[in-house]
Amino acid sequence: MTSARIPHLTVKGSVEYETEVKKSRFLCSIARVEDEEQAQAFIASVRKHYWDVRHNCTAYIVGYQPRRERSHDDAEPAGTAGAPMLEVLRRRGLTDTVAVVTRYFGGVLLGAGGLVRAYGGAVSAALDRATVVERQLLAVFAVRTDHTRAGRLENDLRAAGHAVRGVSYTASGARFDVAVPEEGVVAFEAWLAAASARAAEVERCGSDHVDVVPTRQRR
Repeated sequence: MTSARIPHLTVKGSVEYETEVKKSRFLCSIARVEDEEQAQAFIASVRKHYWDVRHNCTAYIVGYQPRRERSHDDAEPAGTAGAPMLEVLRRRGLTDTVAVVTRYFGGVLLGAGGLVRAYGGAVSAALDRATVVERQLLAVFAVRTDHTRAGRLENDLRAAGHAVRGVSYTASGARFDVAVPEEGVVAFEAWLAAASARAAEVERCGSDHVDVVPTRQRR
C-alpha cells in the first residue's frame, strides 16, 4: 500500500502584513524561496530595512521530502517567537517559504504567552492574505509521429486534456512536447499507445514544475 502524496505547497510571490498588540507593532514579511541561501538572503534584506528595531524574528521551511526547518527568536525569550512562527508554517503545510516578523516595542510587556500568540498570529494573518500554490512535478515527453497521423493525434491530445507545450514539424513528421503529472505517466503512455495504434514514438526528455492554485482557494 503506497502512502498518500504530500502536496508541495508554497506561497506565490511575497506578502506583508502589520498588526498591533498592546501598542507593539508586528510587521510580518513572507516570501517564497528556493533554498536556504535565498531564505537567509531575504532575512538579511528585511533586517537591513528594519535596522532600527531590536527584534526581527524568523522562521523558514525549504525543500520537499525531506524538508529543512529553521527558526530564530532574535533576543526574544526562547521559544516565544521563532518557534510559534515555524509552527504556523507547518500547520499550513508550507515549504519553500520564509517569514520574518519585525517588532516595534510599544512599552507594554506581553509575557511569554502573549508573545507566542502575537508572533504566531502575525504569520497566520499574513498567510491569510497570501496566495498559496501547489508545485506539481511534470514529466515532459517528446511524442513523434508521421505527417499522416500528426493532425489527428494533436487534436486527440488536446481533447483528452494533455498539456501540449510545443509543436514542431520536420521532413519526416511531427513532434509534440507533452507535459504529464508524474502520477499520470503510466496512464498517459497507455492512452497514447491506444490513441495512435502504437504508431507514435514517445521519449521522456525532462521534467518541470508548475504552480497550481488548490481548488479550495479558487474564487
